[in-house]
Amino acid sequence: MNLILWLKVLALGIVEGITEWLPISSTGHLVLFGELLNPGMSEAFMEMFNVVIQLGAILAVVVLYFSKLWPFHSAKKARGKSWFANPQTEGFGAAFQRFADKYCHMDKIVMWLKICVSTFPAIIIGLPLDDWVEEHMHKAIPIALMLILYGIFFLVIESYNKSREPRVRKIRQLTWRDALLIGVFQVLAIIPGTSRSGATIIGGILIGLDRTVAAEYTFYLAIPTMVGASLLKLVKFGFGFSGVELAVLLFGMLVAFGVSILAIKFLMSYIKRHDFKVFGVYRIILGALVLIFAFTHIL
Repeated sequence: MNLILWLKVLALGIVEGITEWLPISSTGHLVLFGELLNPGMSEAFMEMFNVVIQLGAILAVVVLYFSKLWPFHSAKKARGKSWFANPQTEGFGAAFQRFADKYCHMDKIVMWLKICVSTFPAIIIGLPLDDWVEEHMHKAIPIALMLILYGIFFLVIESYNKSREPRVRKIRQLTWRDALLIGVFQVLAIIPGTSRSGATIIGGILIGLDRTVAAEYTFYLAIPTMVGASLLKLVKFGFGFSGVELAVLLFGMLVAFGVSILAIKFLMSYIKRHDFKVFGVYRIILGALVLIFAFTHIL
């Protein structure tokens, strides 16, 4: 494997680690940078790579937020009172309640159930459209248009949201309806250039979530969403990796993991003091440049 290939994969890993969490479209950037860098891998491999590399970024969320995500604990940390308003005394229900009271953070389990609800729209709507989107939308012009469109959305929604007080300031305040609506917004991200994090953050802000809560819930929602998408791509690709392909994929994931740690910390620090308008401006400028480049090369 030559040095140039390693450097190109390093660059793609950095791009993924930064853009997966900032609301600027990781898939869109990977497609654009993939065409620009041309790592020399097959088209089928790159389509799989652009999705599966995100597992490295997802691992960063698990590492950073493990204490908030892991729903179990030892018996020593059991609560003094039951989680349940009406504890049962016999049967399976009683056994489950005793186990939950002794070993579980039920608030975290409820959060995970809400995350599952948020994934339903992507499974029901996004999954059947995956092949069509991959064939028709993984191109420069659709990506550029989505970058611009959602950049405008960010500017408009942040201006609209400036005078509103958020209804949800903690994740546990999310309702089941909120979880479903966020999942619907996530479906918009099946088109490259949209940004999964961007769509869900915008959706969360619109329905009344605090900006920090919207971002954090987006990180959590990425875990089942991207693990599922990655498994789907691996199944389609067939797991028939050459040694070089496997090395490229693992190296890209490792780089994405390290860079994601920094990107997540930066974003959570940034949004405590600023809104998302700067990302909207960035999207519009990048989309315009891509359109100019695409049309000048077509003509």
